[in-house]
Amino acid sequence: MDRMTTARGDLDLARFPQDPRDPLRAWDAADEYLLRHLDEREGGPVDLSGSLVVLGDRWGALATALATALAITPAAHRPVHESMHRPVQISDSFLGQQATRANLERNGLDADAVRLHTTRDAPPDRIDVLLVRVPKSLALLEDQLHRLAPHVHEGTVVVGTGMVTEIHTSTLTLFERVLGPTRTSLAVRKARLIFCSPGPEVSRGANPWPRSYALPADVGVVSGLTVVNHAGVFSAERLDAGTRLLLRSLPARTGAEHVVDLGCGNGVVGLAAALSNGEAEVTFIDESYQALASAEATFRANAGAQAAARFVAADGLADFPPGTADLVLNNPPFHTHRGRTDATAWRMFNGSRAALRRGGELWVVGNRHLGYHVKLRRLFGNCEIVASDPKFVVLRAVKR
Repeated sequence: MDRMTTARGDLDLARFPQDPRDPLRAWDAADEYLLRHLDEREGGPVDLSGSLVVLGDRWGALATALATALAITPAAHRPVHESMHRPVQISDSFLGQQATRANLERNGLDADAVRLHTTRDAPPDRIDVLLVRVPKSLALLEDQLHRLAPHVHEGTVVVGTGMVTEIHTSTLTLFERVLGPTRTSLAVRKARLIFCSPGPEVSRGANPWPRSYALPADVGVVSGLTVVNHAGVFSAERLDAGTRLLLRSLPARTGAEHVVDLGCGNGVVGLAAALSNGEAEVTFIDESYQALASAEATFRANAGAQAAARFVAADGLADFPPGTADLVLNNPPFHTHRGRTDATAWRMFNGSRAALRRGGELWVVGNRHLGYHVKLRRLFGNCEIVASDPKFVVLRAVKR
């Protein structure tokens, strides 16, 4: 665990799930730059006594620091409605929200010191200060700014932050188009701030998200069906090559069974499992709330409103009942924010083995060079190649 130094003291912060081998911190120079600006802004510190919203706070560093600052604000300066005094964190990440809860606790703050909202929740009616940690996905930023724009006013203080590699001309154009006139700060330690002045004259147009597209004609039972993608979800415009190979390779199964689409994204793999076996119970799991909304919209559009399925925001299979799944389908990510690692895949594979019944199967698609077959053989004692092409491979491991 590392300590972040702020104007109001040091904070103990960690990512979630906490891994002592992970060299990446729960904050970076962009978070520090924004917090310094709030205290040292020319003309005086930013007034945080109104409705404060933090968008895209990755591991809760900003929310924890702001909650700490507000906790020591003299009572005479607090708003009449105490609920306005708690920052609202809006996040697409279940893991990010779990990190926020843990970071609040380890720094001696109550669990309700921050109001945790997902990107699918209704924003607060009024926003006086909007702080934006620029996400990797420009589409997600576009969607969220559209959702928040009706709730800001001409006096709203809007400050964004990100590393210089994360802030592009398109980022600034988006702020300007959706909210109002925008400018940037000088770079400090490879981080930059964005300043935006909301104005009533902005004609932002309609929110273009979610979007839909039709699946190709060569992917089995889901051929030609409609996929719904909310902003920020992988493969927003077309089916990716890895998922295409997996869909072509899925086993023909019958009978009552519990299928898990692990890291479901827009849900096309779990949909295929449900449509190919009408007796299957399918659980869609992802840590992204946008992904789960996409998976449910895709499922309902094609399987019907009454079809049975569960959509769960979770840390993979960490809380899944052990020995209850018959089939786990998985296209694991190999990066998290700026870190590229196989740690997430490894945790998914371990979680899958625990979740499967004896004789249950894990089907994985991944890039050839990632060498997932080595991990699966070590973990399951077996692994076979079901399908492959020059770039991807579909693997099957059985719990003996």
